[in-house]
Amino acid sequence: MHPNPAFRWPRSATDHNDADERAALEALIANIGFGMVFAETPDGPRVAHVPIISTGDGAVQFHLARGNALTKHITGTKALCVINGPDAYVSPDWYGIEDQVPTWNYLTLELEGTVRQMEREGLIALLDDLAAQNEAKLAPKDPWHRDKMDAEKFDKMVDAIVGFEMEIVAWRPTVKLGQNKSPEAREQAADELDAVGRRAIAHMMREFNKT
Repeated sequence: MHPNPAFRWPRSATDHNDADERAALEALIANIGFGMVFAETPDGPRVAHVPIISTGDGAVQFHLARGNALTKHITGTKALCVINGPDAYVSPDWYGIEDQVPTWNYLTLELEGTVRQMEREGLIALLDDLAAQNEAKLAPKDPWHRDKMDAEKFDKMVDAIVGFEMEIVAWRPTVKLGQNKSPEAREQAADELDAVGRRAIAHMMREFNKT
């Protein structure tokens, strides 16, 4: 998490509450759906790049290949999951103000918690939920579901992976979108980002300019 309090998840004295913040973070997990899980192993720290799904009640689920370096060691340990949103380099020329330095704007969420291994039934439910959530984003495409594949082949593929659930004890979001600059400077930088094709981060800067 960025040490500058200006880049923490925004809080408004008039319209903020914990439920709103939690809903926004849950939406971030659902929209991105992919993250990195870090944990310590006897061979040193390791990271896995995995699809992530939230249970909606304070946990996230993911799966690893049986041969992954984390699979044998992550159960019962405290791990860190990082979900990254849009990011972009920001040139100091874009603010229209003097004596600036280059920087990077980004959105990220760190989740810390203890990991447990899931039973096979829970793993299959996780795979079903992952497919359903992501196939829905492809509408009007006819959604894929596992009934479309051979059941024996599906079982063999499930045997090759392990499901995990991480109970979250800390949510640490960082929203670094130039909040330490004036609204006019942020808008000008957003226009320049749009012009070089970094539309997602430009859009987010404009949205945060409204708060």
